[in-house]
Amino acid sequence: MSDSKQTGAEAVDAAIAQGLDLDGSPIPAKMLALYQGVMALEGDRQRSGVTNSMRSRIVRIGAKHIPQAELDQKLTEAGWAPLKEKEIAFYYGGKG
Repeated sequence: MSDSKQTGAEAVDAAIAQGLDLDGSPIPAKMLALYQGVMALEGDRQRSGVTNSMRSRIVRIGAKHIPQAELDQKLTEAGWAPLKEKEIAFYYGGKG
């Protein structure tokens, strides 16, 4: 994988598919098997809709990069519900 871009979800997905970490080292078989098993379960889960999935991803990933008040504002401006108390507690540790 050393000749390809090593950022973003696509790089991680490609590395997993090859069974290699981004540094080229092999991912242990037990780790791959557990990951693949959990992803298969997720793939079989009933979905509540694309926009709900989009919002969930935005919250989960956005909380790593965007301050709470800013993410809350961005969600509202885009037409989604603001952050829920349980999301704030989980992703921001209850800190506002």
